[in-house]
Amino acid sequence: MALGLLLHLAFLGLSIAQPLVQGYSLHAPTASGWRGEGQSLGFGFPGYPGEHYHLPAWPPLFGPDSPEKTQKSFQIPSNGSAPLLVVVQVFVSNVFNVDILRYTLSSMLLLRLSWLDARLAWNVSADPQRAVTLPWDSLWTPGLIIQESLWVDWRDDSPRARVDPDGNVELYLALTTETNCDFELLRFPWDESNCTLSFYAMSNTVTELEFQAHAVNEIFSVKREYVVQDLKTQVSPRQLVPNFQVMLRLQNTSLKTTIALLVPGEALLLADLCGGLLPLQAAERLGYKVTLLLGYLVFHSSLVQALPSSSSCNPLLIYYFTVLLLMLFLSTTETALLAGLQARSSQGAKVSPSPTIRGEPQDDRNPGPGPPGAPGGGKRPGRGWAEAADRIFFWVYVAGVVCSQVIFAGVWMWVVCKSDPAPGMDMPHGGQPKPYWGSEHGHPSARLQT
Repeated sequence: MALGLLLHLAFLGLSIAQPLVQGYSLHAPTASGWRGEGQSLGFGFPGYPGEHYHLPAWPPLFGPDSPEKTQKSFQIPSNGSAPLLVVVQVFVSNVFNVDILRYTLSSMLLLRLSWLDARLAWNVSADPQRAVTLPWDSLWTPGLIIQESLWVDWRDDSPRARVDPDGNVELYLALTTETNCDFELLRFPWDESNCTLSFYAMSNTVTELEFQAHAVNEIFSVKREYVVQDLKTQVSPRQLVPNFQVMLRLQNTSLKTTIALLVPGEALLLADLCGGLLPLQAAERLGYKVTLLLGYLVFHSSLVQALPSSSSCNPLLIYYFTVLLLMLFLSTTETALLAGLQARSSQGAKVSPSPTIRGEPQDDRNPGPGPPGAPGGGKRPGRGWAEAADRIFFWVYVAGVVCSQVIFAGVWMWVVCKSDPAPGMDMPHGGQPKPYWGSEHGHPSARLQT
């Protein structure tokens, strides 16, 4: 009974013993290595889904009797005295959710990474197979992070790498990410901004690894507010860790903002100019001006919420609409002031006595010419100077509106604003903090900059 139980346990142990590498089963050793079988899962490689490959003359890297060699597979491949070159192709398929209030945008990318790992090469003469696929966690791959990312969603949790007989490794990584972007919104809504996605391999140094990056624009949809005008890559030589950057140049189509902001603002300004043509003594003029001012205040409050704010280089539209608000306020104040002075002058003229013949009725609607200087005769002096002042203010106001439009157009075309550099731009990524020479005890001390 005990012997049968031992045999049963031994059989179970043999049946569950599996190789450490996913997708491979090791068989009998050959003269130059272990013979195995791999199955491609079709990760981005047309023509290989479902195919089985026999791995003859595979180096004894994944052999069960060599754990040290198995650990070496997770170390960066050696390239002699030169760093390992990883060629990266970045396919940008979509850029969406451009949020200028949060200074973020979302993008969909496909990374194609290829490098040479001589440890994975095998003898083609023994078994001339074209390629095999390996799980990405069974060999060394560059660990990438995106510096500007808020979150990254890798589309495939278990990507597979394709290995050629000469040891060339090819890996595809699909991801969706939301990143920060320093939008240049000085000329919003006709703005152009350069957004950067910085990829870093923090587990290696520049003496071990270097990138050679290329970008491909695969965006076919143009029905959006922001469109990608240019796409390029670069490798920053000042950094202490391997890196490459993908730079997107975004342009605002400005149709939505033009309809929602500029057209209502200019319409209110034109309506205010037309309100100045109403007679000063008309009671509807003051109500008309106050209604325009209240409506513009509501418009301005919604405008402040729609336009982004920044520590430097705020949009010029913020200053433009603020000047329009001040001009409307000045126009309404002028109307209320002159209308009040005219009404007070008219009331004073009515209560003042006038020389009339006793017993002769006086027509209030047509008091007659009367003597010069008499308050009841001729044109009332209060109304005359108020109307003259109103006419002068109207033409000065029209000239001020025209001059403000011309000045704003010149500022829009010629003014250039350069944002202040970020504090981290002076420090290479992965470097040590700058030394701070303290005065305590006369010894230098290294502290992080605040």
